[in-house]
Amino acid sequence: MPVVPAFTPEQLAAFNARFESAEPTEIVRWAVDTFGGGLSVGASFGGVTGAAILHMAAVLQPSVHVFVLDTDYLFEETHENMRETVGALGLTGVQVYKSKLSHEEQAAQFGSALWIRDPDLCCELRKIEPNRRALDGKTAWISGLRRDQSESRVEVPIVAWNDKFQVVKINPLANWDEKRTWAYVLEHKVPYNALLDRGYSSIGCYNCTVPGRQGRVGRWDGFEKDECGLHT
Repeated sequence: MPVVPAFTPEQLAAFNARFESAEPTEIVRWAVDTFGGGLSVGASFGGVTGAAILHMAAVLQPSVHVFVLDTDYLFEETHENMRETVGALGLTGVQVYKSKLSHEEQAAQFGSALWIRDPDLCCELRKIEPNRRALDGKTAWISGLRRDQSESRVEVPIVAWNDKFQVVKINPLANWDEKRTWAYVLEHKVPYNALLDRGYSSIGCYNCTVPGRQGRVGRWDGFEKDECGLHT
């Protein structure tokens, strides 16, 4: 069983101060060296930030645990990008996690089109609960949050303790912007989701994502919601 490093609030503050001026590749290397087999990388295969992080991790440790939350409502382009990226980067530790309920079972228990009536519950069933299983026994989680993605993310720390999932959460690209992230992906020829070239800027489930909106406002259109709950 992995052992969680006993980071105090002072140590976390020191890490954040140190990494604020560090390259994301240095942060990812620190995570790999510090947490070893206890490290897990969350990947949606939708956004450009995730593509950059997966490349950084694969260069150091192709066998790193990468978890994907398949809600059963992912775009086919997302599945295609996952297949292409895994092969291109030589990732060998990718695991897919799904809801314990099939689409049909969810509809029978909660009614059809739950995402329209109660998107928070739909996210809980299809993303948050599987995320708990993905991180079970892990000590650290690399995530793709950037501060420029939305108002709710402007103060995202680079390293923090996450009470919700009981792991150290690391956001290596927190202080990068979209332009810099794209530059990295294009420079290293990392595969990315084809929908990003078709007017989508934030890609989630096909039933809750619309094109033509900047940032995360294309998600859960019509609701006062721009987070699924994984990062709040």
